[in-house]
Amino acid sequence: MSDLSTKYLGLNLKSPLLASASPLSESVDNIKRLEDHGLAGVVLPSLFEEQLALESLAVDSDLARGTESFPESANFFPDLQTYNLGPDGYLELIRHAKEAVKVPVIASLNGVSSGGWLEYARLMEEAGADAIELNIYSIATDAAVSGAEVEQGYIDLVRQLKRTLRIPLAVKLSPFFSAPANMGVRLDESRADGIVLFNRFYQPDFDIDQLEVTPSLNLSRPEELLLRLHWTAILFGHVRADLGITGGVHSSRDLLKCILAGAKVVFMTSALLRNGVQHAAHVLSEANRWLDEHEYSSIQQMCGSMSHGSVPDPTAFERGNYMKVLSSYTLRANVFND
Repeated sequence: MSDLSTKYLGLNLKSPLLASASPLSESVDNIKRLEDHGLAGVVLPSLFEEQLALESLAVDSDLARGTESFPESANFFPDLQTYNLGPDGYLELIRHAKEAVKVPVIASLNGVSSGGWLEYARLMEEAGADAIELNIYSIATDAAVSGAEVEQGYIDLVRQLKRTLRIPLAVKLSPFFSAPANMGVRLDESRADGIVLFNRFYQPDFDIDQLEVTPSLNLSRPEELLLRLHWTAILFGHVRADLGITGGVHSSRDLLKCILAGAKVVFMTSALLRNGVQHAAHVLSEANRWLDEHEYSSIQQMCGSMSHGSVPDPTAFERGNYMKVLSSYTLRANVFND
């Protein structure tokens, strides 16, 4: 049987399959079940910057002030004092999870500013978190803010966290940068220990009957993996930080593609929500079978072997592939039939 073990953020893992931040890891009992079914580590649900701001009642008063004249403005905000157990409950979850399981427990911070909440990262570390994933979820709606300013804010945030922490820091990015490879290199230079591709923006929908903007959440689909494979394969070999893929990982073949692109680990949630947490054991079993059939002694032996720098024709990742794909499409014979 092939060796599925890997190393991520300096942590020894029995396999590259981890559970990403979701309701599946909101309780110690759930985290124990994830471990029992083969997950090599868990990322806790994100603790939001807004929750920490409520400690001083700043956000709470701002929201209350706006809702007096615009009640609908608060519809998108949950009760942030109880969401994800709240800040104090979050630290307790870290402590109890570390006592209950042997797999690494990674805390998650969702923030965009460099405020006093950064100190909370240190409290997560003291509570026993093995690492922190910084889930940067920023939507620049101000037309006066340039892309360069947004990017620099991310870099400054990572640098400040690295000055605060002794444990590893992974940065979970969105795909919406004009130069994702450059952004990855800059984060690496800022001493990020890991880069996770990509965050999923949960964009609102329009209710055309009620004329309301409504929250919308859909589970990931396997086709979303292609974007992540593309940029992981490009970044591999250009950064020292460990690469991870999240979003669109549903099967053993998806997992294997991620490793071939250059990822050290892959994160799964939607497939577990659809198929149950026992699906993880099936994915790992099938991945092991594939490795044996293709005579790999370990999964890390194949890491990055289909990256941009490793394949015979790197134009597959570049503009040339765009023309090749378009020219390869054949119209169906009946497409213009009336």
